[in-house]
Amino acid sequence: MSDTENTYVLNAQAIAGWRDAFGVLADVEVVQETGSTNTDLMQRLSTLQRPVLLVAERQTAGRGRAGRSWLSVPGGVLTFSLAWKLPQSGAQLMGLPLVIGLAVAETLKALAVPAGLKWPNDIWRDGKKMGGILVESAPAAGGGTWIVGGIGLNLLVPEALEASLGVQVADAPWLAQMDRNQLLGTLLNALARLLEQFAISGFAPFAARWNALHVFAGHMVQIQDQGKVLLEGQALGVDEEGYLLLNTPAGVRRVVSGDVSLRPVTE
Repeated sequence: MSDTENTYVLNAQAIAGWRDAFGVLADVEVVQETGSTNTDLMQRLSTLQRPVLLVAERQTAGRGRAGRSWLSVPGGVLTFSLAWKLPQSGAQLMGLPLVIGLAVAETLKALAVPAGLKWPNDIWRDGKKMGGILVESAPAAGGGTWIVGGIGLNLLVPEALEASLGVQVADAPWLAQMDRNQLLGTLLNALARLLEQFAISGFAPFAARWNALHVFAGHMVQIQDQGKVLLEGQALGVDEEGYLLLNTPAGVRRVVSGDVSLRPVTE
């Protein structure tokens, strides 16, 4: 195998080698195949002593929000989950998925990928979905909360996979040529840095940064639940608690994420 080909092989030691002072707070594990990295880590929370980044070359039962499946292809989609212990209770973690999305989007922008954020859990590029985030949690022994943030990120999506999805998706072909171990180490550093700050100060310090990347800021949108329209109005961004602010005929409404979805209003 050539050196160029070696850069495509996921390796826990290689990923760990890219960690900075924040990234070293987490251990790194790589598996060739699993059903779901989120499920695997959720099942291990009671035994974890430290944060863990679990990366899978291939997921066979990846999950998104609201029970949706997340399809992957080896080498074309990064699929990984990060287990992290936070001092907050579950009720105080509403803005956490936004922070995880922000860490990913800011990392991609630093790598010259024009990524944006779609409330509450998606990474967008050029008007299409490039990545998704699923956050799950469980109370930690002695207080606080273990969270598992699962991320699927398209690097190079074959036409056959896109056709099976039934929707157009975004990817970043040149990132697929980057050393994926370096990319994952860089993402881990960003996630660890922001999670450590979130542990201290919550979501408020991140609101302005998130709003700066909000792809539907100022647009007319609908809030839907399983296809049913709950609200319609102009998206104003998020507040310091992570609520989406929606300007409606009845005034500004605050929307909590839950399992609802944001859809642009087509003209």
